Amino acid sequence: MTNFLDSSTSPAHSLGTKDDAALDADSRKVDPRNKLNDLSSTEWVAETVSVWAQKGLGARHPDTRIERQHPAPFSFTDVGRLIRFFTKAGAVVLDPFVGIGSTLKACALHGRRGIGFELNEEYVTLTHERLLSEVGFAAIEHSQIIQCGDARILTQELPTDSIDFVVTSPPYWNILHKEDHKARQERIQRKLDTRYSDDPRDLGNIGDYASFLSDLAGVLGECGRALKPRKYMAVIVSDFRDGPRYITFHSHLAEALQDHSLELRGLTILHQRQKRIFPYGYPYAYVPNIHHQYVLILQNAKAK
Repeated sequence: MTNFLDSSTSPAHSLGTKDDAALDADSRKVDPRNKLNDLSSTEWVAETVSVWAQKGLGARHPDTRIERQHPAPFSFTDVGRLIRFFTKAGAVVLDPFVGIGSTLKACALHGRRGIGFELNEEYVTLTHERLLSEVGFAAIEHSQIIQCGDARILTQELPTDSIDFVVTSPPYWNILHKEDHKARQERIQRKLDTRYSDDPRDLGNIGDYASFLSDLAGVLGECGRALKPRKYMAVIVSDFRDGPRYITFHSHLAEALQDHSLELRGLTILHQRQKRIFPYGYPYAYVPNIHHQYVLILQNAKAK
């Protein structure tokens, strides 16, 4: 069995009464009863708002050079928000579909130990390059680990009850195979990848939706086995269209994961306000520009 776990105040306001200053200081303290994270009450409440605006570095930022090589990167800043809320410093975080390494970068920056699985060797290489160039010593100091291989196999090798938090943005079935306006204008013209890989083991290449959903739920179920009792999993997904049908992927996945003792505790809507608008359906039919993702917040319901 592979052991993936080997590793080496701001000032008070100048105005206001002493009571105001005391209240302000109290709002920045971490309650000793808080076993979930290292946030103060003020920070905690802000993160429970059910709609977030997606935050990235901006297309012109130099640190997006490697991130752009992936056809569906997820912002490390948004991953970081989830990591900070659902873990304490030093916790072990797993991403079974780590892609270009956004979760590992967020772990390094926030003092967590990240484990990532990725099928595509090119993205594994780019993740190492990204951690070195964008994070540096912190990536080594906090033991960020990436394994190249099939998540269906690698998750089975994880020790039971060894992970503090799981966060991932898995493939959304085979929607990257559809070369629409966006793919042609934003990826193909720039000679960038338009799909994860051509590997038959890739979940993004499964032709049948029911088979894809079953395989994905199986991977996340294994992650749930490795997850400590009562700990959390955050899965970032989007609904999508398959021809004229609108597929409510987020609800299908949440229902499938109930069979693996992963119970839905809530949804966060991630508003992708920076995305471009395309003339889907015009001038014949209504076709939505989907500018949001869902963050499924699940809790491992197995007994301690």
